[in-house]
Amino acid sequence: MSQVKDSDTQTTISHPIFSTLYELLFRGLAESYFMGPLRQDTAGKASGVVLEVGAGNGLNFPYYDPTKVERVEATEPDATMLRYARNHIENARVPVHLTQAAAENIPFADATFDSAVVTLVFCSVDDPLRGFREVMRVLKPGGTLYMLEHVRSRNAFLAGVQNIMTPLSRTVNGNCYWNRNTARTLSAAGFDIVSLRDFYIFLIPMLLVEATRS
Repeated sequence: MSQVKDSDTQTTISHPIFSTLYELLFRGLAESYFMGPLRQDTAGKASGVVLEVGAGNGLNFPYYDPTKVERVEATEPDATMLRYARNHIENARVPVHLTQAAAENIPFADATFDSAVVTLVFCSVDDPLRGFREVMRVLKPGGTLYMLEHVRSRNAFLAGVQNIMTPLSRTVNGNCYWNRNTARTLSAAGFDIVSLRDFYIFLIPMLLVEATRS
């Protein structure tokens, strides 16, 4: 049902240590008790022809509903993550095609997708505004983006801690910025935010968003 498709675009992005730790972490309680329900609120709500940006190790794949989803085009720039995603593709219940590509250069035509899914991705995108504009470009008018991200805290003290930690986080966590105001960037890209939920997981501020292309 699912297959792997490699793009012709070459990339030098690879974070093998971080990717391996990420794979091990989300095999355990973090996935079962925290991420599983959140994946249901993102990938589980997608419909039609779906773009997943930054598929990582492919843990969203089982959540795509075969009664609603025609197929998923999943992009991932990191070579190590892509290998893990290939291992998880067999768990998908819908056709999934994997392409190695960055969020800032999505290799699909304008207005291709009915839905887009982003799960813990835009913290590490080099140019998040350009990335969101690319997602908007490939979405059909009225298409929906389902997004889960960890973001900058509204608490001044915690935001200060995030600023201090970000250089280290970028080094050891695959270019991960702890202090991004992702909702503001999403709006700046032109998305209409339909719903937004703030919450914390172990003092980490999280954001669950549904937004549409006008």
